[in-house]
Amino acid sequence: MKQVLHYPNLKTMLSIERTLRDAEMMINREELKRRLPMKIMHQTMNIVLDYLEQRGMLIDSHKGILWIYNPSSKLKKAIEKGREI
Repeated sequence: MKQVLHYPNLKTMLSIERTLRDAEMMINREELKRRLPMKIMHQTMNIVLDYLEQRGMLIDSHKGILWIYNPSSKLKKAIEKGREI
């Protein structure tokens, strides 16, 4: 297990979440760091990204990071009623 040097605070987590939500397409880690309003350690950013990915809020692939979470109740109902063809 890796030793964590710095855990993120709530302000950092919300800032990363907002930045990813506002991005209109996939962005890589360097672009995410550039768009954040504050400087962030790479390890701290990875902790937040891992947490959000485990919660199903984003996709993190070799092509980049994409925000996928949508709390819309209409979308949830459509998915539940939908059929697989």
